Amino acid sequence: MAHVLGVATIGQAPRDDLAALFAAHAPSGTKVIVRGCLDDLTDEEIAMHKPEDAADTLYSRLRGSYDVKVSKRFATGRAPKVFADLRADGCHALVFACTGDFPPIPGDAGVIFPSRVLNGIASSLLQKGRLGIFVPFVEQSAKLKSKWSRLDLEVTAEALVPSGSASEAADAAKRLKDKQPDLVAMDCMAYSPETKAIVKEILGVPTILAITATGRVINEVLS
Repeated sequence: MAHVLGVATIGQAPRDDLAALFAAHAPSGTKVIVRGCLDDLTDEEIAMHKPEDAADTLYSRLRGSYDVKVSKRFATGRAPKVFADLRADGCHALVFACTGDFPPIPGDAGVIFPSRVLNGIASSLLQKGRLGIFVPFVEQSAKLKSKWSRLDLEVTAEALVPSGSASEAADAAKRLKDKQPDLVAMDCMAYSPETKAIVKEILGVPTILAITATGRVINEVLS
């Protein structure tokens, strides 16, 4: 029987980039269905719900084509319907494709949250030392450093917009390298394997990419 994976994005579908990467890590033949928390909304309607502050700010791409700052509260409030629709589509596993740290959401039982995957891997690899993280926007740095913070761990953040150029990725990696991290986590689902390859070569330390790390967990769940 072919598997069906449901991907809920905080932005809008289609997201061919997300679908292709998840399909590449899922069991062969898996069908990937993507739905967005902001589907069926116009740009004007979305603009009415701007992030209230840094803690309410998430990064996504609308219609898979341009960057946007999304209100975490607003997108999360629309997530239960997305989960329900994906289950109605016959999905065997669901993933909420955002690395944000979320409170319990109605209907999220069994949903895979990349933030928990990423944090679990980082915690197992680095009990103490210096963790470097890439975040999409400067204003997210303090909030996300707090999310990663734990005893015996120093967290340092560097901003890198996921849609940035190869030279921008290289520059961000050089800035982070100056802070001498022992491990690096790329804290956004929109960072690509290509960007990871650029920054890892410069940093020279283990670097964890959210989407591929989550994809491997999905493979384990569906296999």
